[in-house]
Amino acid sequence: MATALFQGSFDPFTTGHADIVDRALTFFDRIVVAVMFNVSKQGLLTPEERKELIERVYRDEPRVSVVVSDKLTIELASQLNVDCLLRSVRNVQDYEYEQVMAAANRELGGPDTLLLFSRPELAHVSSSLVRELHHFGRDVTPYLPAGITLPARLLPTP
Repeated sequence: MATALFQGSFDPFTTGHADIVDRALTFFDRIVVAVMFNVSKQGLLTPEERKELIERVYRDEPRVSVVVSDKLTIELASQLNVDCLLRSVRNVQDYEYEQVMAAANRELGGPDTLLLFSRPELAHVSSSLVRELHHFGRDVTPYLPAGITLPARLLPTP
């Protein structure tokens, strides 16, 4: 069974992330979505909330599991015995970043990385966009997969 590790901060998990997972299920028998800590980002949701929301999206898909980790990606990949790292690319900047990370992960003994390009209609969707829109009280539901809503503590008060 081929298993991919799709790691990220997923704060929050977006329609773009879901599209990558859904498309990757045609290539892999199993996908582990790993909610990772990003030391350079201030979190909107706790890692546990992110995990719960992603699990809600994939509750009827047994080939997708979700974990929370504070390890290096290659350490988690080794622990989970995955075959491949799965990453998404929305634009040239993403590609350049992912190319460097893929090389570093391989150099450190990690598995190969498969890059899936975002569908053009989702290329603008990012967790940063969702956090920014949310900050200014805008509706973010178009950017979240069905089944994901932000916790009540984050909703604007009337």
